[in-house]
Amino acid sequence: MCIIFFKFDPRPVSKNAYRLILAANRDESYHRPSKLADFWENNSEILSGLDMEEGKAGGTWLGISTRGKLGALTNYLQPRQEPDARGRGELVSHFLTSDMDSLSYLKKVSTEGHLYNGFNLIAADLSTAKGDVVCYYGNRGEPEPIVLTPGTYGLSNALLETPWKKLCFGKQLFTEAVERSESLPKDILVTQLLEVLNNEEAQLPDPAIEDQGQEYIQPILSKTNTIILVDADGHVTFTERSMLDKDTSCWETNTYEFTLQS
Repeated sequence: MCIIFFKFDPRPVSKNAYRLILAANRDESYHRPSKLADFWENNSEILSGLDMEEGKAGGTWLGISTRGKLGALTNYLQPRQEPDARGRGELVSHFLTSDMDSLSYLKKVSTEGHLYNGFNLIAADLSTAKGDVVCYYGNRGEPEPIVLTPGTYGLSNALLETPWKKLCFGKQLFTEAVERSESLPKDILVTQLLEVLNNEEAQLPDPAIEDQGQEYIQPILSKTNTIILVDADGHVTFTERSMLDKDTSCWETNTYEFTLQS
């Protein structure tokens, strides 16, 4: 399953605290091609991986821009997929390239939600001057998007904070790592967050997952882990760990750093 844990605090009391800590795991089928995270060739402000599947190329599941726009997507597990639905990855790409604020964008998306298979979308405006705003919308949930209050959240292939066993277990591990974050060197924190994402303690079977997905639980392979840290001064550290050539023993890790535009 895809899973995202994040904690945000726009005005951390401590200078050593992070405004945003995000850890995301993307599970995808063996044969779905994608491009490793990098700044876009046609827009050097935007950093993300890219979907390369025919008909869906250019979409992404997670990205951030130097202007402080962040988007993250998970699919909503459902028994049947509509083959003619629009590609959900465009929802993140369109936000990263738009001039709309996060809430306005999600309100627009909510009027078009029926055009897509099930999804959850996090959209954020990270501004050192104005304060960070993080919003959420899922097209299988409430009709209107919501502005999230600062705190810690977990999102998988159901609605935000749905208490699947894997989500609850992972969120506990994530919270423990976050509580240690101020006293850890950054590289150690990133390593510990990657360990959270790759914890192998079995949380299946989970009747809630089986009930929601019914027969549509396909074989998948964990392919991409992403850690995003934003400190009090707006310095961003983006680390991606990706599987290479479908080989579970072969991974590549890349880190990008930049400061948000004021």
